[in-house]
Amino acid sequence: MILSPADHERAAWLLGPWLLGGALGIFLQGILYCQFMRYAIHFKSDGLGIKIGVFVLFLTTTLKTMHSFILVWNIFIDYFADLEGAIALSYTSWWESASSLINATLDLYVQVFFVRRLFLISNRNWYVTAVVAFILAFSYAAMCVAIYYIIEGATAASIVAPWFAAHFSALVCGDIIMTAGITYFLLRTREDVLPHTVGHFTSLIRLTWLSAAPATLCAILNLISSQLWPGTDRLLSALFNTMLPKLYAMSMMWTLNARLELRAMSTGSSDVTSGRMIFDPPFDTSLQVILNALSSPGQFLTNFQHTHNSGRSLPARTSLESGHRVDAHELNDVCSDSAKSDKSGHVHVVDEEKA
Repeated sequence: MILSPADHERAAWLLGPWLLGGALGIFLQGILYCQFMRYAIHFKSDGLGIKIGVFVLFLTTTLKTMHSFILVWNIFIDYFADLEGAIALSYTSWWESASSLINATLDLYVQVFFVRRLFLISNRNWYVTAVVAFILAFSYAAMCVAIYYIIEGATAASIVAPWFAAHFSALVCGDIIMTAGITYFLLRTREDVLPHTVGHFTSLIRLTWLSAAPATLCAILNLISSQLWPGTDRLLSALFNTMLPKLYAMSMMWTLNARLELRAMSTGSSDVTSGRMIFDPPFDTSLQVILNALSSPGQFLTNFQHTHNSGRSLPARTSLESGHRVDAHELNDVCSDSAKSDKSGHVHVVDEEKA
C-alpha cells in the first residue's frame, strides 16, 4: 500500500501518536516493574492497606499496558490497508475512545495518594486539600461526560470537545496546585531542602519526583497539544495522555521507595530491613536530614547513637569527617520524630497509623 504525501502526513499525525505512546508506555512500565520489585523486596512488613494499594497499582498499570498494545495492534495490523478505518477508530469505537477514561481513572487513583500526602504534610490543612480534591474530581467527571456522549454517538466537536477541554484544563489546574502545595510544604518543613552537601541537582531530582512534577508537566503538554491542534488534524494529545498515568505511578512508587534510603542512612547500614509507612512531615524533614549526611554516613550513625544513648543534645554544629557541617537539631529530629531505637541501637521506621 503506497500512501500519497497527504495520506502519509495524516497517518503520521493521527496514528503515529498512538504507536509512540504505546511504545513509551511499555518502556515506562519496565521502570515501574523495577520499582515494584524494589518495594516487594524491602517493604515486606508494610501495612495491608499499603500493600493492597501497591498491588492495585501494579495490576492496573499492567492492564493499561496490555490495553495500549492491543490498540496499537488493532490500528496497525487489523487495519493495515485501511487508513480511513484506522483513523475513524479514535472517534467511533468505544474501546478506543474509552482509553482516555481508563487513563483518567488511573490518574485519579494516584492523585488520591498525593492528595492524602498533601493533607498530611500540610498539617491537615482541609482548605488546600479540599480545593485540589474538588478540581480533580471535576476533571474526572468531565471525562466521564465526554465518553458518555461519544458512546451515545454524539461525535460532533461542539458537544464532545468542550468536555475534553474541561477535563484537561481542570486536570492541569489541580495538578499544578497539588505539586506547588507539596513542594511548598516540603520546603517549609526544612529550609535546607536542597542541601549543599548533596548537590542541588540530586536534591532537585528527588523533590521533583516527590511532588509528582513530571506528571504535572505531561498534563500541561497534553492540554497545550489538545487545544492547539484539533483531533481531526493532529492527535498529539494521545501520546501525552497515554504516558500520564505511568508518570503518576512512577512518582507514587518513588515516594514509597524513598523510605529505603531513610532507613539505610538512619542505621548507617546497607543491609536494609523492611519498614513501615511514613507520610507525615517528620518523614519529609528527616529525608532532608539524611540528604545532608550522605557524604558521611558513618559519622552520622555515630552522632545518632551518641545522642540517643546519652540523652544529651549535640553541640549547635557538628563537623562531619568530610568537612561538611550539619545542624544538630536536625539529627535530633531523626531520633525523636521518625525513628525508634531498641537497646541494640537498631532503628525502626514508624508506621504512621500505629504511631
